[in-house]
Amino acid sequence: MKIINTFTAAILLILSGSVFAQNSEFEGMSFFVTSVGSGQGADLGGLAGADAHCQALATSAGAGNRTWQAYLSNDANNFGELINARDRIGSGPWYNADGALIATDVYDLHLYNDSITAYTAVDENGDMIDARRHDILTGATEGGSAFLPDEADHTCNNWTSSDEGSANLGHHDRWGGNVSWNDTHVSAGCSQQALISTGGDGLFYCFATD
Repeated sequence: MKIINTFTAAILLILSGSVFAQNSEFEGMSFFVTSVGSGQGADLGGLAGADAHCQALATSAGAGNRTWQAYLSNDANNFGELINARDRIGSGPWYNADGALIATDVYDLHLYNDSITAYTAVDENGDMIDARRHDILTGATEGGSAFLPDEADHTCNNWTSSDEGSANLGHHDRWGGNVSWNDTHVSAGCSQQALISTGGDGLFYCFATD
């Protein structure tokens, strides 16, 4: 019995050491899903407005000492500048409000990522997102890039439209089968009601860049 207990204690020590190592870089929340959207559908005030929304929510949650940016791409259509969502979020690692590791770096975030789920993609307060609001604005491909110029609108006119257009969406909970957290389908439109009708609420991902 003593041998078994010694062996068990050793295993627990190893496991606890692994957990500590995994979270050794945790210095507070660096990833969240916005608890609320702009209230104007996909009109976020452009990337600058979306970033400001991330910063305000992070500040309200006590994490305003970091620089926050939205995980959103820009289309090059309409003379806009093509911007990749993956290039806006720093280098990682990123943790949610509960200290769960989301990804170690940009490649880990996009290459076969299975860390973003309904249980880890929580808001700035650590609360889970209602499954009825699982459509998340991204405007990005599964690899985190903007779409190449075409006739489609993937970003609701670069996040300035609450009327015409559409946006590419991900599912934060991966509900619906083999779907992606950042590239699952397009929205029915850009208005608040259009986003709600397809299972969203104008929410998006925020990452700390420092």
